Amino acid sequence: MVQICGAIAAVVLIFGVLIPLDSSVAKAKSRVAQKQADLVWMKGVAPVLAASQPVQASGNGESLIVIVDRSARESGLGSSLAGSEPSGPGGIQVRMEKASFDSMVGWLSRLSQQNGIGVDGATIDTAGAPGIVNAAIVLRSQ
Repeated sequence: MVQICGAIAAVVLIFGVLIPLDSSVAKAKSRVAQKQADLVWMKGVAPVLAASQPVQASGNGESLIVIVDRSARESGLGSSLAGSEPSGPGGIQVRMEKASFDSMVGWLSRLSQQNGIGVDGATIDTAGAPGIVNAAIVLRSQ
């Protein structure tokens, strides 16, 4: 009876603890290897990204709110622009309602590249239909 219980305990230990533990260790090693490969890639790309500077505005003296409003309308987001208010020095908070997510991301990219305006923070929620969102975005001159 003791031998049978001992054999059952050994089987439970092997199949209940050791095999799942070995599987978890193998998965963790795989994730670490992938993250190390990602790090090597990022270190290789970092100099290229550091060398690329955003194109600054031509210095026409427009305020941040004017640039943001004009560029949103040019990007087809004028009807989604629900409001904007100052957010500290050199910052503005913009509210978008029922905006196309893809259009909004393209607009933010153009703001960064053409005007040197970056996203300081954002809250984005779905607005019903797929690809349509409500957003509160804090933009800041860089």
